[in-house]
Amino acid sequence: MASEEVEALVVGGGQAGLAMSEHLSACGVPHLVVERNRIAERWRSERWDSLVANGPAWHDRFPGLEFDGLEPGAFASKDQIAAYFEAYAEKIAAPVRTGVEVTSVRRNAGRPGFRAETSDGVIEARFVVAATGPFQRPVIPPIVPAGAGPRQLHSSAYRNPAQLPDGAVLVVGAGSSGVQIAEELRRSGRRVYLSVGPHDRPPRRYRGRDFCWWLGVLGKWDAETPPSGAEHVTIAVSGARGGSTVDFRALADLGVELVGMTGSYDDGTLRFAPDLAANIAGGDANYLALLDEADAYVARNGLDLPEEPEAHVLGPDPASVTDPLGELDLAGIGSVIWATGFAVDYGWLRVDAVDEHGKPRHRRGVSAEPGVYFLGLPWLARRGSSFIWGVWHDAKFVADHIATQRGYLRQA
Repeated sequence: MASEEVEALVVGGGQAGLAMSEHLSACGVPHLVVERNRIAERWRSERWDSLVANGPAWHDRFPGLEFDGLEPGAFASKDQIAAYFEAYAEKIAAPVRTGVEVTSVRRNAGRPGFRAETSDGVIEARFVVAATGPFQRPVIPPIVPAGAGPRQLHSSAYRNPAQLPDGAVLVVGAGSSGVQIAEELRRSGRRVYLSVGPHDRPPRRYRGRDFCWWLGVLGKWDAETPPSGAEHVTIAVSGARGGSTVDFRALADLGVELVGMTGSYDDGTLRFAPDLAANIAGGDANYLALLDEADAYVARNGLDLPEEPEAHVLGPDPASVTDPLGELDLAGIGSVIWATGFAVDYGWLRVDAVDEHGKPRHRRGVSAEPGVYFLGLPWLARRGSSFIWGVWHDAKFVADHIATQRGYLRQA
């Protein structure tokens, strides 16, 4: 197969890869973006049918292009997001080559750069950017053996209620995916159990402003390191049906049966940790703390935003919290949906840029292996790094670093 040379090879044609392409072009760096499927493929084929963005259209976008036909406060559907990225690639004339899978990247011996083996031949590159994002390998905890009873699937394989066999559904994980899927299933008439772990629970809107705005003006998107122990705490937020605050009490009122974290399985029975009340209380504390910070910001800046005292009233805990279910006979469960997140997979990156656990070793996306970069990961540089708008700003830093290194190399 053919062999070619490029200055920079960007692996991944989603939001990270396109942001990288825009900034590399602005820096005058010749490059190629390769994507094994289609642009924004995960938005197309690895999300459920009714999914919408968790942030409003004015916020969850790149600076250079607005969503076509969407009001600023609306939440884009997954198909609108995929179309947006296709339009953006056209707008910036991104050199994207789809249908090309990178199988390995190795440093050249005795000469600069890297050799990338792909399904379309060999590509030689001076710089390589791993822009494959954080959603590479679905994680299903090894708790319930395969074939032990109910159908098991990851949230990335869930599409709609009609896809599932008859019977009740257990949804494991109470981040954005878990709560939205659980609510959709309950509204379809299914009996639903939702396993709730530790989480943050911001208000969808408060005092007339979306939570994305509050996190921005309060400086929380720019936090450079997560609170100790909170690196992987999920955020329960939703844009579904126009967007509303995730409220586990309201889910219980709807008929969703809340349980604690999924613990162990034995002989057809799944057991839950006795931590449901603590997890709900932790989410409540996070919610109330943000309201207090927002109130203080309004007072400090003299803003004319309507007061919302009712938002501070939580109401009583449902019976599922005060008298929690400790175990569940899976004979009565038709499906288990694991909304338990993803792991990265850099098996193709055969250089000294990941640790013994396969996690990237980097600082702000600049890896421990000179010439290799990462983009699109949670907390790459700040809290917003894995979000659409956040990755755009991180890409500028990485592109500037590549341009600077090119300048040094021209003097060699």
